[in-house]
Amino acid sequence: MHLHHLNCMTFHLGVQSATHCLLIETDEELILIDTGLGLRDYANPTRLVRTLIAINRIPCDLEETAVRQVVRLGFAPDDVQHIVLTHLHADHAGGLSDFPWAKVHVFAPEYEAAMNPRRFSFFERFYVAAHWAHGPEWVSHSLEGEQWFGLHCVRVIRGHSYEVLLIPLVGHSRGHCGVAVKTPEGWLLHCGDAYVRHSQVDPYHPRSPFPSWIGPLERRLFPFEPLSRLRALVRDHGEEVQLFCAHDPHAFSRLRGSD
Repeated sequence: MHLHHLNCMTFHLGVQSATHCLLIETDEELILIDTGLGLRDYANPTRLVRTLIAINRIPCDLEETAVRQVVRLGFAPDDVQHIVLTHLHADHAGGLSDFPWAKVHVFAPEYEAAMNPRRFSFFERFYVAAHWAHGPEWVSHSLEGEQWFGLHCVRVIRGHSYEVLLIPLVGHSRGHCGVAVKTPEGWLLHCGDAYVRHSQVDPYHPRSPFPSWIGPLERRLFPFEPLSRLRALVRDHGEEVQLFCAHDPHAFSRLRGSD
């Protein structure tokens, strides 16, 4: 197997940031972890996506879409047979329609939140039904009672040399998960939007990247409980598991260099 680290949407969160997606190349197929925005988001954006693009100064660069990057790597789009999502917010699931044949794996509470968003929930406004209007083949996963380094896990895909798990990190959304990937070199954990800078999961001296006045919003975006579990994971198993999140440009640059 081989891993490809993809930036599927550049935007500005104080500094220029990436949208870190992971493409897993196996002998049989490709597996995509999160999608970033898709081709339709640039050609015919919904109101929410237009707002997202404007506020975050996202360049309308079709070459950053996952499907274009898959082709540049020498694959056919339909080699992507599975998409595993940390959650279904627009910047993580916008590219679903570029791979309409793929099985889409998601944590069951996240599927329920996206299909039936709470009317007065601010964060459930970030679901865009147009992203799954093509009717993907959903695979909705429930907890199975298994453990992974002390955390609950859901086994999603297993091959002879790799394994993909969902690790519930609920808080940023109702069914937010990390996605753990077992490789011959060890485990990688894509933490989605559980945090935005690695300083937040430092087990000994955690630091916020945000000014103090934004504290109440930060606590809603990145709740304490999943952060606490990730800090314990780094403290106790940092040599066995390498963490990264969706929007940390430093982690993306470091891991992209290891492709």
